[in-house]
Order: sequence, then structure tokens, then C-alpha cells
Amino acid sequence: MALIKSITLPTWITLSRLVGIPFIIYGLQPNVSFSRWWPVLFFVIIAATDWLDGYLARRLNQVTDLGKFLDPLVDKLMVMGPLLSLVSLGEVSVWGVFLILSREIAIAGWRVSQPKISGANIWGKLKTVSQIVAIAVLIAPLSSQFVPLAQTLFWLSVALTLISGALYLKPSSPEAS
Repeated sequence: MALIKSITLPTWITLSRLVGIPFIIYGLQPNVSFSRWWPVLFFVIIAATDWLDGYLARRLNQVTDLGKFLDPLVDKLMVMGPLLSLVSLGEVSVWGVFLILSREIAIAGWRVSQPKISGANIWGKLKTVSQIVAIAVLIAPLSSQFVPLAQTLFWLSVALTLISGALYLKPSSPEAS
């Protein structure tokens, strides 16, 4: 009970994103009768709360180690759920999703072994934004003329995912210490 009382508003917002993920995955199933615009809407709302929780944590001076741990974990679930659904529908490359998943697991494993949890750097934020944009376009029920754009955005997000992972793991130079 003490843990629940110690959770800040930004952390509650982070946790609330978990609630929407099953709705997105359900909405991407082939036998669902409603428009794919609903999963797009859920995804965009959830993605917006990713920005909101970080903004509030900084604004309210409520940045916590729990929040720094949970936020990227929930981000990974927010990205992987729809991507795995899109793989099952044959709409994205399993190899691209594998590369994203591999990077995310590697960085998550590395982060938990660190004595101090660090927040995302600019490359991590660019990676997340590129993934969000790519997934929103991939989910959207757009005409086939947008398929090349959606695939380009997807592969750009894969590239940024790998670049940000490499930079995250790169040891800092002695001058930076």
C-alpha cells in the first residue's frame, strides 16, 4: 500500500498507457468489424501521454527512479504491441521488428545493471518519435498509395532505433568524465 501512495501523478499517467495497448492490439485483428481509425486514435492518445508524463514529472519536480524505469518499459510495450500485430497481418517486416525488439531488450537489460538510472537522451527521444509516427501511419487505413511512405517511415525508425542503441552503449570519452 505504501508503494501505491508513493507513486506520483506522472507515474500514474505512465501506467495508464498500459490500459490502452490491448485495445490497439484488438483493433488490429483481422476479424474486427470497426474502423482501424480507432486503434490509430488510441495509439495517438497513448503516445501523447508519453510526452505528458515526462512534462509533468519535470514541471512538478517529480522525476523518480521508478518513473525513469517504467516510462521506457511502457514505451517498449506501446511500440511492440502494434508492431507485432502488424507483423501478424503481413504489413511490416519481421526482420525490422526483430531489430527493434533486439535493441530494446539489450538496452533494457543494460539499463537495469547500471547503478544509476539515466533518462533518455536526444537519440532515444528521436527513436521514440520516429517509431510513433511510423506506427500511426502503418496502422491508419490509408490508401495503397501511402504504403511506400509508411514503409519508409518504418525503416527510418528501425535505423534510428539501432543508431540510438549504439550511441547509448558507447562508452563516454575520458574528456567527458
